Amino acid sequence: MVEFALPKNSVVAEGKTWPKPEGAERLRELRIYRWDPDDGANPRIDTYFIDADDCGPMVLDALIWIKNRIDPTLAFRRSCREGICGSCSMNIGGLNTLACTKGMDEIDGAIKIYPLPHMAVVKDLVPDLTIFYEQYAAIQPWLRAGPDPKKERLQSPEQRAKLDGLYECILCACCSTACPSYWWNADRFLGPAALLQAFRWVQDSRDEATEDRVSYVDDIFRLYRCHTIMNCTQVCPKGLSPAKAIAELKNMAIAQDEAESR
Repeated sequence: MVEFALPKNSVVAEGKTWPKPEGAERLRELRIYRWDPDDGANPRIDTYFIDADDCGPMVLDALIWIKNRIDPTLAFRRSCREGICGSCSMNIGGLNTLACTKGMDEIDGAIKIYPLPHMAVVKDLVPDLTIFYEQYAAIQPWLRAGPDPKKERLQSPEQRAKLDGLYECILCACCSTACPSYWWNADRFLGPAALLQAFRWVQDSRDEATEDRVSYVDDIFRLYRCHTIMNCTQVCPKGLSPAKAIAELKNMAIAQDEAESR
């Protein structure tokens, strides 16, 4: 009988259960993914208990409480704590979201926390965002226009309104890492976040590179690997719709191709 061996680090083991804080009357249980590339061990799930009466209400508050009071080796990213920077994105209770805006009272039972899915892990809850940022840079997310004018480039209120629902993206990567197409084609599919930003610059009335921008994304992998699954829109912590932006880009690409073929 053939025996199969799973690849190293592919099995998530049951980890350590840390002691409950003494004297706590209101406990919350957190089950957190742990992996340290330096120790050579498989990933594990450690169980922690926090004193809810001595901790803030958000999941990020609990992580900071654990790091400060129980286990200083726990690794995660965080910065603004206001849902602005996108640093603390992770998978909480089965959904990609921001730890700083996810309330513990929104989750029943144990709070299960993992790094963003289908990305290489640096350590614990810290994903490797190298490819994600390279894709963002690839769409040239800056104003591409002629020489600096003698006065500022103005927009009408109507022109400015076209950027609403686009410019608010905080590059947390929740949308891209929730997309099955991105999971399997991250090296070629730009993903919801980068495409949302591409559409943001296409919609900017001050930008003069619309044709080039559309031509760049008009590719069977870069753009058309989106199958409108809508996971990106479901998980966006800012309430944006990358799927809608991608659909608009597809329409623009088709129109541009037809115009060039005439």
